[in-house]
Amino acid sequence: MRNIKYLITGALFGIVLVKSEVVSWFRIQEMFRFQAFHMYGIIGSAIIVGLISIQIIKRFKIKTIDGEDIVIPEKKFHWGNIYGGLIFGLGWAITGACPGPLFAQVGGGFLIVAVTLVSAIAGTWTYGLIREKLHH
Repeated sequence: MRNIKYLITGALFGIVLVKSEVVSWFRIQEMFRFQAFHMYGIIGSAIIVGLISIQIIKRFKIKTIDGEDIVIPEKKFHWGNIYGGLIFGLGWAITGACPGPLFAQVGGGFLIVAVTLVSAIAGTWTYGLIREKLHH
């Protein structure tokens, strides 16, 4: 019962994803074919909101709901991020889905996406198995 707020927030976020067509494989394919601005506008808006939010958190030293300090560590450049991003983007383009909205796609009635969801879970599980052997 204590975590019901997270369930409600997640459900509302899923509704927003479906209604804004962010989870539409058609919109995702349009983006990767450079045929429409829809997804670029949404992603660009999210980046701007994120940048402003981080600046507000840093400037006003905002704390979490539990009163803990929010620590945003500095990130160092790593080529693995480039390679991982390319692999991620390729998978996104091929499947028409990224990991975030997979559940919203399944909930929205796109049941074939369950194959992508299971594959994403299997990939995450595999990474967990071989993580120690990879260069980070």
